[in-house]
Amino acid sequence: MKTLVIGYGNTLRGDDGVGYRLAEMVETLALEGVEGYPCHQLTPELAADLTRVDRVIFVDATSPQNPPSPLRLERLRGGSSPNLGMHHAHPAQILALAETLYGHSPLAYALLLPSIHMGYGESLSPIAQVGLEQGLGLLQTLLLQPTASLLPD
Repeated sequence: MKTLVIGYGNTLRGDDGVGYRLAEMVETLALEGVEGYPCHQLTPELAADLTRVDRVIFVDATSPQNPPSPLRLERLRGGSSPNLGMHHAHPAQILALAETLYGHSPLAYALLLPSIHMGYGESLSPIAQVGLEQGLGLLQTLLLQPTASLLPD
């Protein structure tokens, strides 16, 4: 089973870059059949990358909350229309675009990591740092599972 881990966010805006950093860490793991793909935002071109995988995991920071939210893993499904915005896209739009253009819809998940500070700066808050470490541990466990689905439908 081939899996693509797409981590996205702005690494110059504190905790917003936590998804990007997790995808970088996944790249260094060198797990068979797993590719990490760090990017600053989701773009339509990613739909083509989904055609070569069986499963995709989108990793992003949650919106800042007080108290911070826990890690969340959610099953995603493509939207009915790949209606993309001008500056950024949602994972469901990328999934819909892959289905519309290429007839391929991999199993898809969102892994949301806690955040609290999205101000200017390259460092993560302690909350996001813990979420990053927990997210990496969760991903390592999930990526080694031989089953296609990570969550019950």
